[in-house]
Amino acid sequence: MCQVDEDYHEPLQRAQVPGVSKKCVKCKEATAAVVIRAGDAFCRSCFKEYFIHKFRAMLGKNRVLFPGEKVLLAVSGGPSSCSMLGQVQEGLRQNAHKKLRFSPGIVFIDEGGAVGQSLEDRRRTAAELRAVFKATGFPFLVVPLEQVLDLPSSVVVAAAAPAPSERTVGVYKKAVGHFIQSDGVESQTPPEWEEAPAADVPESRTQLLQQLIGSAKTLTAREDLLNTLRQHLLVHTARTEGYSKVMLGDSCTRLAVKLLTSISLGRGAQLAQDTGFSDSRYGDVVLVRPMRDYSAKEIAYYNRMFSVPSVFIPGLDTKTSNKSSIQRLTESFVIKLQADFPSTVSAIYRTSEKLQAPCTGASAADRCLLCMCVLDTAAENASAFKATLISEQLSQNKSPGAAGAAIPRPNPGPVHAPLEPDSPAAPGQRCSSGGGEDCGKAASGVGCCSSASSREPESGDLRRLLCYSCQLTIRDMSSVERLPLYILSEAQRRSHMREEIGEFLLDEDDEGDQRRK
Repeated sequence: MCQVDEDYHEPLQRAQVPGVSKKCVKCKEATAAVVIRAGDAFCRSCFKEYFIHKFRAMLGKNRVLFPGEKVLLAVSGGPSSCSMLGQVQEGLRQNAHKKLRFSPGIVFIDEGGAVGQSLEDRRRTAAELRAVFKATGFPFLVVPLEQVLDLPSSVVVAAAAPAPSERTVGVYKKAVGHFIQSDGVESQTPPEWEEAPAADVPESRTQLLQQLIGSAKTLTAREDLLNTLRQHLLVHTARTEGYSKVMLGDSCTRLAVKLLTSISLGRGAQLAQDTGFSDSRYGDVVLVRPMRDYSAKEIAYYNRMFSVPSVFIPGLDTKTSNKSSIQRLTESFVIKLQADFPSTVSAIYRTSEKLQAPCTGASAADRCLLCMCVLDTAAENASAFKATLISEQLSQNKSPGAAGAAIPRPNPGPVHAPLEPDSPAAPGQRCSSGGGEDCGKAASGVGCCSSASSREPESGDLRRLLCYSCQLTIRDMSSVERLPLYILSEAQRRSHMREEIGEFLLDEDDEGDQRRK
């Protein structure tokens, strides 16, 4: 305890605060130009070498990208994805140390229609990004998000993954040796680039996309739905163009926010796929995140010091408050905590590295219809998930005549696209009694509208095909019939399959009897 008559003769010592006047911690000679963390001060050249080495080390440590493989770079125009594009361009130079050996391509998903951008703004943004892409010499595509309405049902069906023997270390080294021998011949061919046409999308398709996004009542559900649709379009583009890998520009800060957000949204079982380096949920197309070791601060410094171009594109959460959505609130929480405690993001990130994905050999029926992850709804009766479902059912106001569906069927929504009148699976098509009204006999099960081939799946039927988090997103939608046709048709196909094999499945009571026997 301090005393009044105590003498303090020793001078006060101030803590050493790193600044630009310090020497570089690596070369010990040049003056530091940037301070990443306390004690990590780098000069300009050492910081560039450190940044490039981290990118190469991430790819070399995981050994997912094989030599000569076609890799699609998903560039959104933000700082992280544009920095990733610059690192790939730097790694493919002839005099680069530990030169990259894959064949890159670029894709930009134009989401301007979903966020309400005008056609002029979308054209201007696409023109700026085309100039950036053309300077790299890589082939590129500008794909509007409206194309997600016309995707085939194969997008939500996991394709056959490569055999495990193809990913062994020996096979990788053999592929590297073969590539080095043929590198002299292949390097003589100049890179080709292709320019996609302008993103002129019919106004009707843009309105359908806006109605789909707007059918979600909360901003949290809109962002989650938009992320799912974007990922579906990326995977479809990679398959049609012949790419087996897709590079995403998720930084360490973004993944830390995504991890906490996913836990809040009930995606704890899918964290390994959502935040890991590689994500093989789609089978033949693997998503990789080579920027997951970089913080947003490092990326911002590097882009500023070495003039890496980026384009700002507004999103759904632009100019919204911190409490407008769970994603926005989590981001604000992590950023503010990182400002006071600089190890916050790294601690969350190290936690995500220890997560492992569940068994990926699940069939298509055991995967979520939207996110393509393994279903986490097969829980025991005494689990927290079952208790949540019981509380939800008890809290709903049901009429005495309601039979007990989890969610009542919503009113029919608008038709997704102009289909032929004789199309058997056209959404909104009713019976042959004329007009677009229901025949009124669907409830009794004898009318033509009661047939499974002429009606859309109810939200209760659709929720059984989804994981818990995607169920929350669908629950926040005003009408499930606004979903794209490829999702509804796949849900209908799975429902038909379940009805066909329903008589061969054991009920819960039968399973209990078999166990007791």
